[in-house]
Amino acid sequence: MKIRAKTILVVLPLIITPTLFTGMISTLLARNGITSIATQFLMFKTEQVVTYANGQWNLLRENDLHTIPEYRNAAVSAIETFAESVVRSESETVFAVDQNGDLGFSAGRNVVGDPSLAGAGAIGWQRIRNAGVPRVAYAIPFEPLGWTVYAATDESAFYAATDQIVRQTAIVLIVSVVGALILLFFFAQYLTRPLRRMVTVIDEIITTNDLSRRVDVMYDDETGTLAHTFNVMTGQLEKAYDHIKAYALRAATARLKEQKTRTIFQRYVPNDVIEQFFRNPESMLVGENRMLAILFSDIRAFTTISERMSPDRLVDSLNKYFSLMVEAVMNHHGTVDKYIGDAIMAIFGAPLRRLDDPVQAVEAAFEMLDALERFNRDQRARSYPEFQIGIGINYGLVTVGNIGSEKKLDYTVIGDPVNVASRLEGLTKRYEIPLVVSETVREKLPQESFSRLLDKVQVKGRAGGLAVYTAARALDDREQEAWAIHDRGMELFYEREFAAAKNYFQRVYDMLPEDHVSELMFVRCEELIVAPPDDDWTGEITMLEK
Repeated sequence: MKIRAKTILVVLPLIITPTLFTGMISTLLARNGITSIATQFLMFKTEQVVTYANGQWNLLRENDLHTIPEYRNAAVSAIETFAESVVRSESETVFAVDQNGDLGFSAGRNVVGDPSLAGAGAIGWQRIRNAGVPRVAYAIPFEPLGWTVYAATDESAFYAATDQIVRQTAIVLIVSVVGALILLFFFAQYLTRPLRRMVTVIDEIITTNDLSRRVDVMYDDETGTLAHTFNVMTGQLEKAYDHIKAYALRAATARLKEQKTRTIFQRYVPNDVIEQFFRNPESMLVGENRMLAILFSDIRAFTTISERMSPDRLVDSLNKYFSLMVEAVMNHHGTVDKYIGDAIMAIFGAPLRRLDDPVQAVEAAFEMLDALERFNRDQRARSYPEFQIGIGINYGLVTVGNIGSEKKLDYTVIGDPVNVASRLEGLTKRYEIPLVVSETVREKLPQESFSRLLDKVQVKGRAGGLAVYTAARALDDREQEAWAIHDRGMELFYEREFAAAKNYFQRVYDMLPEDHVSELMFVRCEELIVAPPDDDWTGEITMLEK
């Protein structure tokens, strides 16, 4: 076998093997990525239908109509109509089966009742066969009607894109191998030309016995020196080149992985946390106790809003709303810890702490409320429902750090101050104001800032009373006078001077007719005048709800 053929046989596997391996890995990753997105899309559709069904059922229960067949049937029809609205192609179906396998409703084509799907224990992604058609589905139970709701699509349509990727990848691999063979043949021809010339000279010497044309590579002549030097040089260069390529590949791979890691995780954790992880990965599981401000924000009556909007409009509005709220938090050095449904939890003081973290949290709340006004103007312009929010802020000692394990970490805070902040946000509904802060936050505000005492409350899940306040960025002269009168009324209230306090709250309400806080305190004074409290009365109220 000639050297040229040997070269091709040796080098060809080195080219084909990584090409095939890369093609297989790329195909698998693309397949997993596409199927993952498609599965999430099915899950999203199922969740939307179940959410809508829950809304219909809750509407019946709230009006005591859930036991009347006509209204139940009307609700089922509404659910079916909504399900039809989420079906986007002929291959998609949305249906529900009861515990006997009978259809509760169906949207799409070729759907029949199937006892094998009755009371399906497998919730989530699954492969089913219905009406003789293999399908991929996502299932969620709907307990009020004993249904299991499925969003499904034909298996052929589900895997169509991945099958096309496999075919295209195979074509690319074949073309690459053929091209590699052609190029390898010409390169081998080129590289072996000097050796073939040397072989020709040697053959001529042997044939003609012309000793003057003799080429002896075994000795220290010019040909031998050239061959020996070339072999040594290429051998050393090959070793050095292999080391350089390996080092460059490792360095490039490490940089690429680091960049991808940063890009991905910057969407979930603050950039400061990522920098700390790369500087000292071992320290990331260690938490620390730290004073920081916790902000909770929640959209009021979000369920009602979601029922009035289509899913695409609701998602679009939520994305714009969250963008504005997160921008307000980050503008004041805050970190969005997590989204809890339509609620936002943000922290101020971690991973980087500042002396004015509580002040920054309150300023962020003011900016969030300003941004909400701009957002609602846009909602009104598009005839969409307006959003109203409540914000609660607390300041206290919490444990902050990466909570979890090496395989799954969550940079967050835990502790009683976090729960108190959540309860403060809930109090905004009682007092019908957008912002409630704790006494620890109010103590950190500048003296020239505006705040007033709302109440002393014992919130759910926490022993002991808590003084709660509201704050404002600016007040006009009338509002400043009213807030001062209110504070004096609160002093008299806790001194058991209920009749005098009542007069102060009446004055506040006369000045600010829409002030629900003074109205509440006025009513409480009237109640305590009629039924005076015991000697151990502290003026605290107990909130049983969150």
